[in-house]
Amino acid sequence: MAISNNREPKIATGPCGYVLEDVPHLVDYIPDLPTYPNPLQDNPSYSVVKQYFVNVDDTVAQKIVVHKDSPRGTHFRRSGPRQKVYFESNEVHACIVTCGGLCPGLNTVIREIVCGLNHMYGVKRILGIEGGYRGFYARNTIPLTPKVVNDIHKRGGTILRTSRGRHDTSKIVDSIQDRGINQIYVLGGDGTQKGASVIFEEVRRRGLKVVVAGIPNTIDNDIPVIDRSFGFDTAVEEAQRAINAAHVEAEGFENGIGFVKLMGRYSGFIAMYATLASRDVDCCLIPESPFYLEGPGGLYEYIERRLKENGHVVIVIAEGAGQELLSEGMNQQDASGNKLLQDVGLWLSQNIKDHFSKQRKMTINLKYIDPTYMIRAIPSNASDNVYCTLLAHSAIHGAMAGYTGFAVGPVNGRHAYIPFHRVTERLNRVVITDRMWARLLSSTNQPSFWDLNKVEAKKKEETKEETEGQLIVGENHTEATSASRPKE
Repeated sequence: MAISNNREPKIATGPCGYVLEDVPHLVDYIPDLPTYPNPLQDNPSYSVVKQYFVNVDDTVAQKIVVHKDSPRGTHFRRSGPRQKVYFESNEVHACIVTCGGLCPGLNTVIREIVCGLNHMYGVKRILGIEGGYRGFYARNTIPLTPKVVNDIHKRGGTILRTSRGRHDTSKIVDSIQDRGINQIYVLGGDGTQKGASVIFEEVRRRGLKVVVAGIPNTIDNDIPVIDRSFGFDTAVEEAQRAINAAHVEAEGFENGIGFVKLMGRYSGFIAMYATLASRDVDCCLIPESPFYLEGPGGLYEYIERRLKENGHVVIVIAEGAGQELLSEGMNQQDASGNKLLQDVGLWLSQNIKDHFSKQRKMTINLKYIDPTYMIRAIPSNASDNVYCTLLAHSAIHGAMAGYTGFAVGPVNGRHAYIPFHRVTERLNRVVITDRMWARLLSSTNQPSFWDLNKVEAKKKEETKEETEGQLIVGENHTEATSASRPKE
């Protein structure tokens, strides 16, 4: 049973074009709920903190750079502990579910939700839903305690297991009611957060005192609004190992080509950042930047020139790049509804071999490396571990304060509560007319493989979208739909 989300966004406006895109609260549909003092004020761990609680009116600006005559833009509610909470500790019955693909940091978030609820708020009843959303009505659960999750952050994957595919919303909410669950923490990408949004709408329709909080993750970093998704730093760091191996192999042979395929179904952030970080890459190919193979300015010509100049070439390609060059399987989908991609890495590496051996009569030594599942399966690094802790705590504070129907994440370095529709309405993608992509082109010295007229047209299109995104008419605020750009 699918419940459509037809409700208007919860928006408040103020002077100078200020717009707050707020998140739902339990009192929006259950009035006169009692409140309780936040137990953090008696927690010894927080006794050293000068200010226990976040001001209820604090917000976080989506755009940190504005022009002096432009509107102040969109804000989101700042995350953090509130002075009053809407749940007593012994009343809370929480659950955690992981859905979609694996990502470094999932176990860390699970651990920190369990430990945070227990140590900060005294919550003892926490369930893990095994096997994704279908685990709710398949009755697959495990009790989670700080002892159970003590060292799971040292492992890759998720101890709760995961799944892709459709689910029955009505059955899920029936199970939530039957079990007496009142806080749901959902970990997953944009498809998972869309599912969480639908579950929240059904919970609200039934008038249940149940919080639905999303912690978005995708290794591709394609969730909009937030600065980055957890696991991304780990993925970039691990991707460098594969690039380094490709570089060593390429240098070791005459006309050596190291070819590395990385994750990036629709967004090339891992490929771009790993390329910039490694500094050993001669060519980076991503979904956002079309390329062609033959003819003047094409990929083959560039590879041949680099081989003659340096004796070797290192190429990085995101899995979604060049799909338009392959004709098979374009309309097939996986269980989550994502388009099934062809293996562009294997296809292109074979085409490069054929081109140089048959047409150019050159002997090349190509080594193909695909570290996808090795990267997805590793534990998160130190940076992501700290980040996962902040995400988990922000979600807990929001749930205890009665906020619901939200995803949590950093916006300009400050954690905020973001309405579900904002993190699912589009994908965050590399802007190839932005400075970060220009830095990559400068670092690799590769051509853009784009016709200059197309580049200029793309710039005009994005400038128009940016301008339209600043317009405010009455209470209707339209945010720019161009992709979120990496911060300067």
